[in-house]
Amino acid sequence: MIRVCVDADRCVGHGRCYTLAPDVFDADEFGHSVVRVEEVGSELEAQAVAGEQNCPEQAITLFR
Repeated sequence: MIRVCVDADRCVGHGRCYTLAPDVFDADEFGHSVVRVEEVGSELEAQAVAGEQNCPEQAITLFR
């Protein structure tokens, strides 16, 4: 299991995470990222990693 966290203070709403990983991330009413699934299993791990690696602000942290 991987735990997914988004730092709301760092996110400015580029939307890369929820575009690349729609099963893990979503957008709030301002376009900022919110976590849909806080603990992901192997079936969503690739999406969570893609979201983390493509965040320009490095607002996403994955805890293994």
